[in-house]
Amino acid sequence: MTDASRMPDRARLGAVADLDELCAFIGDCRRCRLAETRTTLVFGVGDPGADLLFIGEAPGKNEDLKGEPFVGAAGRLLDELLGSIGLHRSEVYIANVLKCRPPGNRDPQADEIETCTPFLAEQVRLIDPLVIATLGNFATRYVLGTDAGITRLRGRLFEVDGRRVVPIYHPAAALYSPDKRGVLFDDFRRLATVMQWAREGRPVAPTARLSAGHEDWLEVFADPSGGAERSAGEHEADAGEGAPADQQKLF
Repeated sequence: MTDASRMPDRARLGAVADLDELCAFIGDCRRCRLAETRTTLVFGVGDPGADLLFIGEAPGKNEDLKGEPFVGAAGRLLDELLGSIGLHRSEVYIANVLKCRPPGNRDPQADEIETCTPFLAEQVRLIDPLVIATLGNFATRYVLGTDAGITRLRGRLFEVDGRRVVPIYHPAAALYSPDKRGVLFDDFRRLATVMQWAREGRPVAPTARLSAGHEDWLEVFADPSGGAERSAGEHEADAGEGAPADQQKLF
């Protein structure tokens, strides 16, 4: 159970006006146990007015040392993926569910997520992106409010609070399972199309199809809630057995 005294003051938090003020509000955060083992708090990086927000899991070793998300091998792959659709990381915003590295790169714990995600929610409010790309299980589950895993949810398009949400494998998954590399590049091509549609203000059309290379992707806006799946880290894809009942399997 999270110590209520360590939770952020929601009234003050909701009054911050920009990302710099939010970062100052967080300060040298000591609200959870991760402060005891982290080197650097990793706030986020990129364009504060970006149309596209990426949300990952938590800082790793390199991010903890540098204070910037996605700077290791997974970050280099993310840069390559962005380049494949004509983007640079300076044109998007990148954040994580947790702002401090869990020791040994273990999975985030429930109370750590509960303590840290109010800050992520404020980042979303202040950046106000058109599209959120959730990278891996923890980001996807938080944003969509589901227990379903990334294998079941990638390849679908959701809408949350008026924003389009695109679940994608965490780039680290391709470092451990090279077969996911091609899937990531395919999903980024689809992400580019979602961005184009969002900028054009295309209305939600559950039966519309969009071309994404060699496949069609059915746009689906539905409740992502489904049956619980076993927990899995970003380095190991979960093995769900089909989509939730109210979802349409795309591939």
